[in-house]
Amino acid sequence: LTLSVCVCLSSVQPLIVSVENFVQTIRFNRPEKKNALTWEMYQGVIDALKSGAEDDNVRVTVLTGTGNYYCSGNDLNNFSEIPADGGVEAMAERAQDILLRFVAAFIDYPKPLLAAVNGPAVGIAVTTLGLCDMVMAEERATFHTPFVSLGQSPEGCSSYIFPRLMGPAQANDMLLMGFKMDARQAAQSKLVTRVYSTMLFQRDYMRTCHWMAQLPPEALRSSHGLIRQYDRNMLHQVNKAECQLLRSRWTSAECHQAVAKFIKRKSRESRPSLPPG
Repeated sequence: LTLSVCVCLSSVQPLIVSVENFVQTIRFNRPEKKNALTWEMYQGVIDALKSGAEDDNVRVTVLTGTGNYYCSGNDLNNFSEIPADGGVEAMAERAQDILLRFVAAFIDYPKPLLAAVNGPAVGIAVTTLGLCDMVMAEERATFHTPFVSLGQSPEGCSSYIFPRLMGPAQANDMLLMGFKMDARQAAQSKLVTRVYSTMLFQRDYMRTCHWMAQLPPEALRSSHGLIRQYDRNMLHQVNKAECQLLRSRWTSAECHQAVAKFIKRKSRESRPSLPPG
C-alpha cells in the first residue's frame, strides 16, 4: 500500500513539510536567505519530527533544502533580538532551550532519518548530519563548521560523533579550524553515505527514500531502534553539555565581537562595486 497523493502538512514558508508514499519531507524554504534557520524554523522541525514519529503513514523522513543551499545554519538575526526584560542572558537562555530540544528531536526520532544535502551546509546543518541515519549529498555540496572563528563552540553532538566518525585529527580540523569539506571528502570521512550527481540528485535521493520506505515497516523501525539505543543516553548528555557551553559563549564579549566582525564583513562584501571612472 502506498500513498499516491502528496499530503501537505504545512505549506507556510519558510518550512515545507509533506508526506508522499510513506516518505515525510522536511524542506528548508528560505532560498533568498540561503535557508538560514530562524527560531520559528527550529520549532517547526521539532513539530514535524513529532508528527512524523506519530504518523503511521510516515516510515522514513528526509531533510533537504530549496534552491542552491541545503542550509546556512543560524540566521544571525536570532541573536540580535535582545529581550528588554533579561537582556543577553534571557536571549541565551531561550537559544539554549530551543537548541537542546531541536537536537533531542533528532536523537529520539524513532524512524529512519535521512538528509539530502542539495548544496552548502553550515553550522548546525552540518553537525546534525551525524545524527541522521543516511546522508546523501549533491556533488557540489560543501560542509563548513566555523564555530571557533565566531567565538562559539560545537553543537549537534558533533563533539562526540565527529571524532568517532572521522577520527580526532579530521574532526578537530573541522570543528576547531573550520576546514570546509567538499562532498567527496565528507564521504571519505564517513559523514556522507552517498554522493549523487547534480543533474540526477533529486531523482536519486528520492529513489533511495522510497526504496527504504518499502521495506517491511516493523523490521525497519525495530532494527533502527536497536542500532540507536546504545548511544541515546550518551547523546543526550553530550547535547546538554554542548548547549550549556554555548550559552556561556553567547553571553561572552568575545562571541559578540566575533559575530559583529562577521556581519560587518558580510555587509561590506554584499555592497555593489562602484563603476570605474
